[in-house]
This record gives sequence, C-alpha cells and structure tokens, in this order.
Amino acid sequence: MTTFSVRFLDHLAPARTLVDWAVLAEEKGFDACWFPHDTFRKHSWILGAAVAENTRRMIIGSVGTNPYTFDPSEIATYIATLDELSGGRAALGLGMHTGEMVEWLGMEPGNMITRTREAVEIVRALLRGDVVAYEGSEFQWTQQCYLRFTPRRAEVPIYPCGFGEEYLAMTGEVGDGSLPMITPPESASRMVAAINKGVVRSGRRVGSIDIAGCGWFSVSDDLEAAKATIRPVVAYFGPYLEEEALNAVGVSVRDFDPIKERLQAGDYAGAESLLTDDMLKLAVVGTPKEVIPRVEALFEAGITQVSIGGPIGPDVARAIELLGDEVLPHFRPKGGRGS
Repeated sequence: MTTFSVRFLDHLAPARTLVDWAVLAEEKGFDACWFPHDTFRKHSWILGAAVAENTRRMIIGSVGTNPYTFDPSEIATYIATLDELSGGRAALGLGMHTGEMVEWLGMEPGNMITRTREAVEIVRALLRGDVVAYEGSEFQWTQQCYLRFTPRRAEVPIYPCGFGEEYLAMTGEVGDGSLPMITPPESASRMVAAINKGVVRSGRRVGSIDIAGCGWFSVSDDLEAAKATIRPVVAYFGPYLEEEALNAVGVSVRDFDPIKERLQAGDYAGAESLLTDDMLKLAVVGTPKEVIPRVEALFEAGITQVSIGGPIGPDVARAIELLGDEVLPHFRPKGGRGS
C-alpha cells in the first residue's frame, strides 16, 4: 500500500484558502488531508469540517489532538461528528509531537505515553457505544460516561502521534496507524523500526498498520524559490525536533539553541538568518525530478503514506499540481490511486 496525503500548516493562508487547497489536492489524486492541531494555532477541527463539506473522496483528520488540552469525551464527540459529516471519511491523530507546548499552559506532560494510551482506549470504547466507567492512571470516569448518539462508524481509524522510541512503539502497539514526523527524511527508517516494535508487541504483523510519515516539503519549478520558502518552517519547528533526528543530517539540538532564543524574543527574521545549509536538509526541497528519489527512499524505509507537510512550496497551489501531475503518478499504476 502506497498512499499520499497533504498536511497544511495553518499559517500558510487564510482558512478558506486552506480548504480550497484541500479540494485541489483531492482533484490531483491525494488520498488524505491532515491539519496539525497545535496550541494557539487555527483550529484543526473546524478546518476539517469545512474540508468534509467540500470534498467527496479523501480521508480527513487532525494531527496531534492531545489528551491534555482536550478530554477524551470531547475528542470522541469531535471525531464521531466529523465522520458523520464526511460520510465515513474521518481519521483521528491523537497524541503529541512535543511536550513543550503543553508546558506553556502549566501542565506537566511527563506521563504523556500513558495518557495517550488511555485516551485511545477511551475514545474507542465511546465510539463502540460502551458505557465507559474507566479506572486508569490518568482518567477516572463514572457510569454516566457514554455517547448520547450513535456514531456512523464504531471503528474510526485512530493514528496515535508520538516521538521518541517508547512513545513511537506505543503508537504501533495501539494504533490503526501512526503519524511520525520524518524530519529529516533520513530518520524514517529509525521511526519505522520503533513503531514496528509496538506492532509486534501487539501480536500483529509488521506492515499491518498505516505509517503516515510527515515530512517538510517545498516543491517548485524554481529550486532557489523552494529553498527560500522552507526557511521559516525549519526555523520555527526545528528546535522541537529530537536529537537523533537532527543528528541524521549533522546538526544537534544545541545548534538550534540560538535560533530558539531568537524565536522566544519574537525575532523571526533573526531566527531564519541563523539557519545553516545542513539545517535545510531537514526538508525535501526541489523540483519534482529532485523530489521523486527522496520519496522513493521513504517508501523503501517502510513509510506507507507519505504526508506532504508545509510549506509545500512557494506557490502552494502550483506545488500541489506539480506533485499530483509529476510525482504521484510515478508511484501508481496508470489511472490508479493508492496501491
């Protein structure tokens, strides 16, 4: 199985334009659309609902809906409602790609693996129609905890999000899929190996779940324009990446410390000015011809769904067209979609 999805960062455009891009992506053969659910950013649940109303085929989901700022009761009602609205095309990305954003709110995420696991269990039980009188380490619920409506599907696919070997293994153990960040793409094999440890631990075979790896892409007819476009994303999100992932392209967390200081001071231009060429290797950058070999390497590493993450390109609509017309067909039988 090889499929493609697009993941839109909210700062790329007004909300309506993001929805229009999702419609274009469906037209160009993308199989799914994801929106990151980041603290203090545009709300992924609203964006997903709008995409559901304007598309007919693609899967729609949020990435990083976390069990700290959202209770499993809210998460379950959200995904059940989106699934009903979309005609059974919803998927849930539940978990975290960093603990720092939760810490901003005065919460301690040291128990994030247990909390995510329990949230997955609770959401699944609610969707099945169970009364969830739950007694866990993180959640204690009463007999009054059950949905007051019948979901369209009792088994909406859940893709836990995680980082670090143990968290990633847990996503493979309990998930229908997993949503690792593959930044840089060279870290994909390490991410897949960690996830598959959990798959085996669950008694399932390797290859039985969908590993939807998201990388940063900047695709254009103009290589230099593509490079310029990736810089703000690497500067903003690079400081949150793990040491091992950064080491894959020859940089470290410490290298990003001065950039992080500039970001915390609100000096975004200053942060970008400190980026090195090695830091830009965290992303897939170039023309379709240059992108294809790096996508091939992702599938070879065990990624089953390549998720094209922001900024996507200097002209996002044009980048979606280039990907749909020149990259996706390279991996599919003539006239086919995900195989």
